[in-house]
Amino acid sequence: MTAAIEPLTTLSPTDRQRLVDVWDGAVRATHHFLTEADIQFFKPLVRDAYLDSVRLACLRGADGQIAGFIGTVEDKVEMLFVDPVQHGRGIGRTLMDHALAHGARSVDVNEQNPQAVGFYLHLGFVQHGRSEVDGAGKPFPILHLRKD
Repeated sequence: MTAAIEPLTTLSPTDRQRLVDVWDGAVRATHHFLTEADIQFFKPLVRDAYLDSVRLACLRGADGQIAGFIGTVEDKVEMLFVDPVQHGRGIGRTLMDHALAHGARSVDVNEQNPQAVGFYLHLGFVQHGRSEVDGAGKPFPILHLRKD
């Protein structure tokens, strides 16, 4: 993947909707433990709160559409989602390399998402903690990973 990382300092309505669409598609493709009700619970939070609480960067595909995005706060990756039709093309790795180059050293990941857990472990992250519930208090165990 050689595309340039694009910071998203101001979200246009079109980009905001595209980020939500990428999130939705990626969650449906990888978070098999979530019910439709869970997805509908999180979707407005992503759209109306979570996207505005992180420093965002994205990669766009040849069509100009956002293919994947990452959100960080200080040294923590808070979100990383790639359009499922783009999985396996190095977009997630490129976005993580960007975050790591800008000081990211930790990430939380759903324990029930083995693909994501494996991705972060492959990048050299190690588990340093575990929570029984996610940040919203839902019963989805979270692994706390760190890379030094």
